[in-house]
Amino acid sequence: MSGATASWLADGRRLHLNHGPIDLIVEAFGEERERFLAYRQAVARFETILEELVAELPALRSPAGARARRFSGSTAQRMEEAVHAHVPAFVTPMAAVAGSVADEVLAALVKDRAITRAYVNNGGDIAIHLADGESLDIAIAGTGHGLADRISLSTADPVRGIATSGWRGRSHSLGIADAVTVLASSAAAADVAATLIANDIDLPGHPAVKRVPANEIDPDSDLRGRLVTQAVGCLSDPDVARALENGLSTAWAMRERGLIEAAALFLRGETRECGTISLGKLAYTPVPAVPSHSHAQKGLTHA
Repeated sequence: MSGATASWLADGRRLHLNHGPIDLIVEAFGEERERFLAYRQAVARFETILEELVAELPALRSPAGARARRFSGSTAQRMEEAVHAHVPAFVTPMAAVAGSVADEVLAALVKDRAITRAYVNNGGDIAIHLADGESLDIAIAGTGHGLADRISLSTADPVRGIATSGWRGRSHSLGIADAVTVLASSAAAADVAATLIANDIDLPGHPAVKRVPANEIDPDSDLRGRLVTQAVGCLSDPDVARALENGLSTAWAMRERGLIEAAALFLRGETRECGTISLGKLAYTPVPAVPSHSHAQKGLTHA
C-alpha cells in the first residue's frame, strides 16, 4: 500500500489504518458483507491520502483568504472549506487536516454501502455516520485531562464530528487551554473550531506563560513566527476565569454563525460550556498527561 498499512485490532471488529503521521481507528456496523465491502473501500481511499496532501502542502500551509481556493485533492478541499468559514481570522487549512482526513475516509467507507453506524477516529478527531433511526455513544476520553464520559448522538442530532485541541499535546497552540472539545456538523468543522477556540483561551503577555516562535520549533510550521505556548505556570483564579471567558466568547460567536453545535472548554480545573447539546456529564479533573488530539498532522513535517 505504498507505505500505508491496514490491520485488524485484537477485537477483530476495528480496522487500524496508518501512514506516517496519520493513524486511524475505523469501525462500521451492519451486515457482514456490507461491512467487508465498506472496509475495503476505506482502505483503498486511505492509500493515497498522505501523498495527495504532501503534493499540495505549500498552499495548505498558507493562510486562508477572502477568496476560497480550489485544491486538486478532495481532502485538501475539505480542509480549505472548513477554515475559510473562519476568515478573516488567521488560519491555514492545516488546522483542519486531522478532521478532514477522518471525514474523507468515512465518506469512502459508507459510499453505496448499507452501513447503519460508523466512525473514523483520527487521534481524537472523530467523524460519525448514522443511518435513519440509529444512535451512537461516543466516549470522550484520552485528552489527558480527566475528560472521560459518553455523549449519545442520534440521527436527529446535527453533530457528525467531534474534535479536541489544547496546548499540551503535539499541537502548537497560541493559547493556554488544557483542552477544548467541540461538536460540529463534521470532523473538519470541529477540528478547526477547537483549534481556534483553544487559541483564544489566552492571557496575552502573562509572565507565567512561556512562548516561543513556532518556526523555532519547526522551521516549516504553518504558524510561522507566531508565538506558541510551551509552558504555563501559576495562574490566579481571576486569570483562569478571564482566559476561559475569552475562549467562550469565541465559541458562542461560532455557534451563532452555525459553525459549531457545542463546545466544552477546560483550564486548571475550571470548565465553560457552549451550546444546546448537553456536555454536563463530562467530568473534569486535571492530570499531568498529554492530549490525544495531535497537531502533528497539521504540520505533516514534524510528526
